[in-house]
Amino acid sequence: MALGDFLVAYLRRIGVQRIFGIPGDLVLRLFSQLGARGRWKIVTLSHEPSVGFAADGYARATGALGVACVTYGAGGHNMVNAVAGSYAEHVPVLVISGGPGDEERKFGTLIHHQARAIESQLNIYREVTAAARLIDDPRTAAEQIDDVVRTMWREQRPGYLEIHRDMVDRMIEVPEDIRSGAHPLELEHSDPRRTREAACEVAGRLDRAQRPVVLVGIQTFRFKAQREVLALCERLGAPVLATMLSKGAVPMDHPLYMGVYMGAHSPSAIRKRVDEADLVLDLGSMLTDIGSVPQSPMSERSIRAVDRRVDVSFHSYTDVALKDFVRALLEQKPRAHREKVAYHDNLPAAPRWLAQLSAGDRRRTRAAAAVRPARRAARGGTVRVAEMLQVLNHFLDGRRDFVVVAESGDMLFAGIDVRVAGRAAYFAQGFYASMGFGVPGALGVELGLGKRPILLSGDGAFQMTGAEIAQARRYGLRPIVLVTNNGGWGIFRPVVKRQSILEIPPWPYAELARLWGGQGERVTSGPELLAALERAERAPSFALIEVMIGRTDLSPLSRKYIRYSSRQGQAKAPPPKAPRSRAARRRR
Repeated sequence: MALGDFLVAYLRRIGVQRIFGIPGDLVLRLFSQLGARGRWKIVTLSHEPSVGFAADGYARATGALGVACVTYGAGGHNMVNAVAGSYAEHVPVLVISGGPGDEERKFGTLIHHQARAIESQLNIYREVTAAARLIDDPRTAAEQIDDVVRTMWREQRPGYLEIHRDMVDRMIEVPEDIRSGAHPLELEHSDPRRTREAACEVAGRLDRAQRPVVLVGIQTFRFKAQREVLALCERLGAPVLATMLSKGAVPMDHPLYMGVYMGAHSPSAIRKRVDEADLVLDLGSMLTDIGSVPQSPMSERSIRAVDRRVDVSFHSYTDVALKDFVRALLEQKPRAHREKVAYHDNLPAAPRWLAQLSAGDRRRTRAAAAVRPARRAARGGTVRVAEMLQVLNHFLDGRRDFVVVAESGDMLFAGIDVRVAGRAAYFAQGFYASMGFGVPGALGVELGLGKRPILLSGDGAFQMTGAEIAQARRYGLRPIVLVTNNGGWGIFRPVVKRQSILEIPPWPYAELARLWGGQGERVTSGPELLAALERAERAPSFALIEVMIGRTDLSPLSRKYIRYSSRQGQAKAPPPKAPRSRAARRRR
């Protein structure tokens, strides 16, 4: 069959339901094949990085493959940053790129969109994908496509296919096993003997533990082990913590959920409980420079199941996948604990007006919200980030039809203190942290889940990809975007001396939202914000709420992180050198 027809049939076979992309001259034929009537409605956005972020958000939300189709050179190179983020955080996004045909390559001249060499784009993608292939041989094309997809699914990381434009209509050989679908996509299997032995030893350790805690990491999301991990947590009955990367892997309204562990930046009660634990069961956490369980002196009282191995104190079992290990551990029926767990975050006590509202004084607060805007705007009123988070948590309480997406920057730290009910209800690029993920990522999440996302974004990040919100009406999407406006890249203000380099143009965010076909308003107080959220909930299209905050205000966790980093920097700085005498300076 023709390669283009094979690719369509193959993607349908493995369950692909949406394709994201932007057309271009060297991919037009393939793009037309993918978007032909009766196949897929391709989701097009304004810029390739947004295409990558949207495909990433879709893959995170659904647990399925994200697919992006772009042109060669100018399009493919634009996508690299988004794909690098997917690689770093184990998100399976398949990038399909066009390219120049055989005749064009034979002339030995530069090809339209070419950077250094024709193979440059392929070589770049080899650095940020699990598998990258140029499909140029009709005898092996089907096997190569299948191999790339199986590799990326097995590793839960991106893959890359470069299909030059004269290959789309070429007839290719399709082996019987691929044609029949005899071998579905699978994650890597474990060595059953090692898995049983690891589970047996860990169950014994859990039976002897008096105060264990469970840390649920990002690989529970990526390797489809949420149900098994939650069942194990409920069996153990010990406090359950998430990491910055895995927030949302455990329902935040679960009675065992204690909050997010971020090492020294954690709430004091969480830090104290982890320090007191005689056993930490770490299920799928990546070791990063922020928020990891320290390995020393905790190694002797920790068990880590990550990257197809289980580390029990100072020895390891290899070829043991997380999902298989947790299933085997459940079969061992480890001893149950019955600890009463309280949830903790970094937020201060709620302001009086919100506490009154929680107690039922709804009318007075709404009346205040109705009369204060003009007065507060006239005197330049602002909302503290902590109060914004408290209002958002109040709004989300009892609502299960929303998810939360956090943009990078201060809002990434702010999102740690948001509490939203349900499974897979929170998404953020918590490690790679590329600013600009937020709006397109939220569009991808809503396309995947059908739930309305509430996006937390700073004004600096919004100016990168926020205009993609104008695409929401085309696809019937209704995200709610909270843009915190402090006139710049505020998270760096405490650490940068030359403040002018952090300034950004003063966009009229609320007005732009209205011009783009959505609902837009500016708020300058907590009560106004709550009222605006309630109006946004009823809006027929997307809504943007511009939240005015102080120029130097930050989320509580950002403040804590900056203070800690500053102390660490001072502790590691070399002592100042003694001044030389005048005679020594002359000799030098």
